[in-house]
Amino acid sequence: MFPVLNTAPSRSPPLITWALIAANSLVFLYERSLSPDELEVFLRRFALIPALYFTPNFDLGYALSNWEPFFTNMFLHGGWLHLIFNMWALWLFGGTVEDRMGPARYLVFYLACGFLASVTHAVVNPESTEPALGASGAIAGVMGCYMRLFPWARIVTVIPVLFFPFFFELPALVVIGFWFAVQVLNGAGALFMTSAGGGIAYWAHIGGFLAGLLVGPLLVRSEQRYRPYYADEGIYGFNPMGRRQSGRAIGGDHAYL
Repeated sequence: MFPVLNTAPSRSPPLITWALIAANSLVFLYERSLSPDELEVFLRRFALIPALYFTPNFDLGYALSNWEPFFTNMFLHGGWLHLIFNMWALWLFGGTVEDRMGPARYLVFYLACGFLASVTHAVVNPESTEPALGASGAIAGVMGCYMRLFPWARIVTVIPVLFFPFFFELPALVVIGFWFAVQVLNGAGALFMTSAGGGIAYWAHIGGFLAGLLVGPLLVRSEQRYRPYYADEGIYGFNPMGRRQSGRAIGGDHAYL
């Protein structure tokens, strides 16, 4: 199940979302320009290694003076597919959330979700010596906020059957909720694994998602600063909440928000 279209409309160009995609892409291209030895040094400096903070004993002084990886790791990626899938999800959901929050709040929100995702990963994996990297924790926060704001918005998804793609309109609650359920199941399973090797940072996804789900809606601009959408401002065939139009709206001043 791969989402391809978000039906909740946006008024303003998603400048911060574009900037984040550009920043992630440029950093990745820089990573690709490094030799293997240079890349290892780079990742050891800017990726998140939980064991440096929690073993053998927690050192608050070290944590306070070396906090940057909790932020910088969210601009690093391990490969082309890692980057492409993360940036696609950010493009799909980020613009709508940015539109409702405004650029400044959205940027703070994104970085905060990424930071909390990093903290969650480090706390759950305190002995891990593998560098953790990727924007997926911050993007999970964006997805959590989107699901909270638009639970019934239709997400057009592709489900391949053999060699044929089938397109379905599914509620965001189903698409994003299913994704989150997979993260929880895999994260719970990872707790029982004895290996401290690398892999998908499921708990970073969980931490970022919960942060976005709980905090994101509190940052949405009030109606005094951002008027509600009128009925005719939705994407064609959908109302401003991303749901299928059930009939013709009566009165040009009717608002759905």
